[in-house]
Formats: sequence, C-alpha cells, structure tokens
Amino acid sequence: MNAVDCIKSRRSIRNYKEEQIPQEVIREVVDLARFAPSWKNTQIARYYVVQSAELKKKIAEECMMDFAFNTKTLTKAPALVVVAYVEKRSGYERDGSFTTSKEDRWEMFDAGIATQTFCLAAAEKGLGTCIMGIFDEAKIAEAINLPEGQKVGVVLAIGYPAEESAAPARKEADQLVQFL
Repeated sequence: MNAVDCIKSRRSIRNYKEEQIPQEVIREVVDLARFAPSWKNTQIARYYVVQSAELKKKIAEECMMDFAFNTKTLTKAPALVVVAYVEKRSGYERDGSFTTSKEDRWEMFDAGIATQTFCLAAAEKGLGTCIMGIFDEAKIAEAINLPEGQKVGVVLAIGYPAEESAAPARKEADQLVQFL
C-alpha cells in the first residue's frame, strides 16, 4: 500500500473480527512507528499492548469514565494499545526550562505524531484502530503498572476490521488552506 492510499483509507474502526493479532505483527507496527519524528529526536512514545482478556475487560469497564461508546469498542477489540510518553523531555531544555511558549504541550504533540504513525503502520498491516480520548488516565496507568516518569497519552482499540468503513465527509482543501 502506498502512503496516499494509506492516508485516504485509514478509518476509525469500532467493529473487529475475533481473530487475535500475532505479537510479531504488533512488533512490526511498532518498528515502523518508531520512525515518527519527535522533539529533538527524544522518541518519547511507549506502546503497552493489552492482550489479556481480563485486563482488557477491566480497562474497558473501569477506566473509560462511563463512556459507553468507548467501553463497547474496547470490548469488541481483540487488543488495545496504551500509547504513553516519557515526561519532561519534549519541549524542554537540558536545564528543565521550556524551550517555547508551548511548554510541555510538545509531549502530547509528539505522542500524537507517534500515535498517527502507529495507526498508519497498523493499517498497512491490515489492522484497524480507533483512537480514544475519553478515559481516566490515573486508572489506566495503575491498571497497566505504568512506570514512574511516563504518562498515558491515548488508548487505541486495535484488531482486524470486521467490515469496511466508508469515509466520512471531508472539507475541501481550499476550505482548510490559506496562502499568505
């Protein structure tokens, strides 16, 4: 699959086949995602893959802030990925001061770049993903025993899509760009 086709065809997938994802396939996705650019090449993204049915159920039922849509999606997914990031590197100077007025928000920016790169790599491998933003960060960190110095950036449902999803309407490029 070429990059243009991958970008245009990647969708948020919420219905999955029951087929488990081989760990080797996940490793291949992470191997591609590690090429995502980051602030001064800090490479702060970390990927925690939850395949345990028991842990996946706990996260779906106890960590999604009673948001039923996310709970339902995670329950259907054969795995989930917690994308975490190492704190106090992106956007910081060696002395701990911020480099720009964006301060520590560069951490989430880098986590976002890494997450989208992960999702595109997963799509290239025939996997579907759904990025979720409504969750209890502290509960997820506790559930997966996240190491000190890392924060939860996002939760992804991942699996082989049960069906093809149509593209939602998109604005035209001329509505999004201004040349100055």
